[in-house]
Amino acid sequence: MDENENLEESNLIILNDDEGNEVKFEFLDLIKYEDEDYVVLLPVPEEGAEEDNEVVILKLEETESEDEESYVSVDDEETLTAVFEIFKEKFKDEFNFEN
Repeated sequence: MDENENLEESNLIILNDDEGNEVKFEFLDLIKYEDEDYVVLLPVPEEGAEEDNEVVILKLEETESEDEESYVSVDDEETLTAVFEIFKEKFKDEFNFEN
């Protein structure tokens, strides 16, 4: 079993940040909002680092290659808030959200 199969089984994905560093995230959900798809991700802390507990919301975009998708940051606060509210409502019994 290679590392990618292991990641898929554990619901983890690896993305590259602006500096090209690999960052691990736990995939929490896919939310549809205004005919767009958004992923809700939880950063996985590096060994020895403190857990953050803040989710990351990225817009899912199709690429020209049908086999690939890309994740794009969302700058619109209204969209981020709306997507997060949908996520909170969906998982209100599974997570303890802070206000």
